Amino acid sequence: MRAFVKRSAAPDDIALEEVKIPLINDDELLVRVKAIGVGIHDSYFLPNEIEYPYPIGVEASGIVEGTGSLVTRYKKGDRIAFVSMMQPKGGTWAEFAAVQQDSLILPIPDTMDFAEAAAVPVAGNTVLRALTALHLKEGDSVFIAGASGAIGTFAIQFAKARGWKVAGSASPKNHEYMESLGADKAVDYRDPNWMKEVREWMPNGVDAAIAIQPGTGTESMHVVKDAGTVITISGDRIVPERSITAAFVPHKADVRNEVQQLIQEIAAGTYQLVIEQTYPFEQGLEALQKTQTRHARGKLVLTLE
Repeated sequence: MRAFVKRSAAPDDIALEEVKIPLINDDELLVRVKAIGVGIHDSYFLPNEIEYPYPIGVEASGIVEGTGSLVTRYKKGDRIAFVSMMQPKGGTWAEFAAVQQDSLILPIPDTMDFAEAAAVPVAGNTVLRALTALHLKEGDSVFIAGASGAIGTFAIQFAKARGWKVAGSASPKNHEYMESLGADKAVDYRDPNWMKEVREWMPNGVDAAIAIQPGTGTESMHVVKDAGTVITISGDRIVPERSITAAFVPHKADVRNEVQQLIQEIAAGTYQLVIEQTYPFEQGLEALQKTQTRHARGKLVLTLE
């Protein structure tokens, strides 16, 4: 099969090569990949013990091609979206992927295509986990740092659905887009006065902030009220002040049911799924470079014929 593989320990040594189709264990599914969600972590979310060449990638959608003897919930021909990472057999940037049955696996609604389905699992799962740590009520406010990407796109919509007031940062070209998703206030992260603008919008500070982009955690804390909360999706380590709670995304939070509900609601039109661009599989490196600029609007997706 064709796969984008990491060929060595060198950071950017990634190429499209022919490798063997993975053999599945009794608790695994073999999936024929039809579309791949492109993410910033795809080239370096790798297991500790790695054998090269190693297929990269974290999320995808496709058709179940076969199942191990212990798999009972899925069968050949099922359409699924899934997250599979840190697995010794490789990731999702390939024509076939071996997926453990206890991974995040989402049946795809009949009205949703593979490209749409591949764009949901990681961003949806990440945002829903982050929101479990905010403990906000209707009428509260949240600031989203880096609100125009795949995670921010969902964060704006989920926050508004919960009745929260939402401010977000992005480049000016994305402000109207963010407002169309429900943002009440949009600021330019490159403007040195953006924190002042948020404070003018919410004089006592926002109740919470979600720092999506790296390096935004500390600045986000400056617009949060005393004893508020900052969740860093990027993994920024920040020193709290003013009794603010600073935390990472709670990775042990189980939101599988909520993500399954989300994919159904996207198919029904309740939430907007934003895909900036789809690329043919062969242009995977171009898509990866684009997402690594952190300037994509919504999600980038690779498609396989």
